[in-house]
Amino acid sequence: MKKSKEVTIYDIASALNVSPSTVSRALKKHKSIGKETIKKVEKKATQMGYRPNRVAANLRTQKTNTIGVIVPRVDRPFISTLISGIESEAKAKGYHVIFTQSHDKIKLEKENAKLLFNYRVDGIIVSLAMETNNYDHFLPFKDKDIPLVFVDRVTESLDTDLVVIDNTQSAQIATQHLIDQGCKRIAHLAGAQHRNVYLNRRKGYEKALLENGFIVEKKRIIELKQLSAEEGYQSAKTLLKQNPRPDGIFTANDTTAVSVIQCAKELGIKIPEELAVVGFNNDPISTIIDPALSTINHPAREMGEIAARQLLSDKKDSIIESSNIIKLKTELIQRASSTRIEK
Repeated sequence: MKKSKEVTIYDIASALNVSPSTVSRALKKHKSIGKETIKKVEKKATQMGYRPNRVAANLRTQKTNTIGVIVPRVDRPFISTLISGIESEAKAKGYHVIFTQSHDKIKLEKENAKLLFNYRVDGIIVSLAMETNNYDHFLPFKDKDIPLVFVDRVTESLDTDLVVIDNTQSAQIATQHLIDQGCKRIAHLAGAQHRNVYLNRRKGYEKALLENGFIVEKKRIIELKQLSAEEGYQSAKTLLKQNPRPDGIFTANDTTAVSVIQCAKELGIKIPEELAVVGFNNDPISTIIDPALSTINHPAREMGEIAARQLLSDKKDSIIESSNIIKLKTELIQRASSTRIEK
């Protein structure tokens, strides 16, 4: 099949018997062109199948009005909410967004970074893959002065803006809650320790234990590679076979916390009477599981909005944080999975 010729502004101008410059200004809704003329030009452009040449325009302006985003997995509630925040803020400022996911693999993260760089995005927002422990693939952005913001899973080895929560304090609050509920043998399902969020959550867990006179026992800490439901279930089985078994478990995400509850129920362990459980993120599943899961609320949408704002706004703007580390507040949401003593 023969490929049809691309319609140009000259074709539209000829069809309407106006100048090409009039068509060009009308398509841009320039104030020098009347509303009726703009409507006629837009209608004719649509009828003729006109497509603006964005590539040529980008080359002229050196801007694409597009930002790139790299996230671990879009099927995680926290990430999907984060993305929603990024997109709403970017759209409000006239930017398009290209989303990519690494599936927690450094190889895919590198490929995505190269793709976005070659696409000439005006900035990039990244939440790092679980595997990532080298950040050289982000250096081309730094070399070209392309804005770069890391959110949630971050690295401090590059001089970039970071949007995070206080994971240490949040985990300490979660663990302290279990202690306040009478738990004496508290275990922790941790994430990969080279990743900032999971390292700091473990630190917060250990800090709470030590400040309350407990010993940190390595046998009660299990590090998971992906923090998946399957890993959570198998790790719960391992912990609940211990003698004496834990009477409280704090997990680094809600996915594994739900698996702990499911495993405990299958083993006939009463929740929260015999085992109190606290997760992290406040995913929708935390209210569906029975008993409902106590968790740390993670302000995903706000983090996405702030990350996009930092990326796109003039740092002289008074509403923009001048610090390159922005730390948002979290809160414990106490539900039935951990409530032994009523508030």
